[in-house]
Amino acid sequence: MVEVIELQLCARTRVARISMMGEQHMLTHHVALVSEESAIPPAELMAVAAALEKQVTRDFAPIWKVPATVTAFQSLDHLPLDYWPIIIKDDIGDPSAAGYHEDQNGQPFALVQYSDGWPLTVSHELLEMLADPFGRRMVAGPSPKPGQGRVKFLVEVCDPCESEAFSYSVNDIKVSDFYTPQFFDPVTAAGVRYSFTGSIKQPRQVLRDGYLSWYDPASASWWQRTWFGGAKAADKKLALKVVGGNIRAAIDRHTEVMRAKAQKRLAAGTAPKGTVAEFAAPASLAEGAESLRAAVKSVIRRAKR
Repeated sequence: MVEVIELQLCARTRVARISMMGEQHMLTHHVALVSEESAIPPAELMAVAAALEKQVTRDFAPIWKVPATVTAFQSLDHLPLDYWPIIIKDDIGDPSAAGYHEDQNGQPFALVQYSDGWPLTVSHELLEMLADPFGRRMVAGPSPKPGQGRVKFLVEVCDPCESEAFSYSVNDIKVSDFYTPQFFDPVTAAGVRYSFTGSIKQPRQVLRDGYLSWYDPASASWWQRTWFGGAKAADKKLALKVVGGNIRAAIDRHTEVMRAKAQKRLAAGTAPKGTVAEFAAPASLAEGAESLRAAVKSVIRRAKR
């Protein structure tokens, strides 16, 4: 009996060590919340960053197995080299410029306009960046459109339940609901959690003000189910051009104008500017900051065409 117990303890110890080693070698994503040409007070920026880090650590990471940190920075000049930035500006020029993008090195960043409810938008972009950093992750499953067969869904974890009506609060700050991996299950099952808040009740369900995008291999075309108005969601074929394989950026450009109108995101550039203590950024960060500024300007120029 003693030998059996010793063997069991040894086995458990080995498993624990393997588990710990796995955790130690799991890469953590670092996301920056950056106020760039924005009137956001520093205290507000830091409060939102703290709420988002709690959301990721407590709610999102255990479900999607993606560890991450979220840190506030007052300028791109202070951004460390290995951080993915979510950039908040008072004016992005055009609603279609918002959302996910890639810089010239293929690294993700997101652009958000400072407006009423901006933390909810940032939460949305953050979670989708973590679930699919490079905007092209797809999962196969049965199409929600009858008769279409098996299709490939773009993984955008907040889109079907993105409305403020389905949000929840972290530290008294509204953050986005998100679907779980079970969202792509073939059938509905009792006791299964399809979104964090439970707002989604079955696989591939689109809630009011939300949408879901998929690729139909049989017709070589992209489709979308949207619920931006009316009594129920509607399906439509998209005239979608994917540049450089970045599917999510193309989808964002296509839908952001309708999404902004549906959620009534109003520009708000009147918030008082905060004061920030002077900080001498390392010279190594200057080139990265200028590179990101050029990428942001390029995105805004394309949106205005």
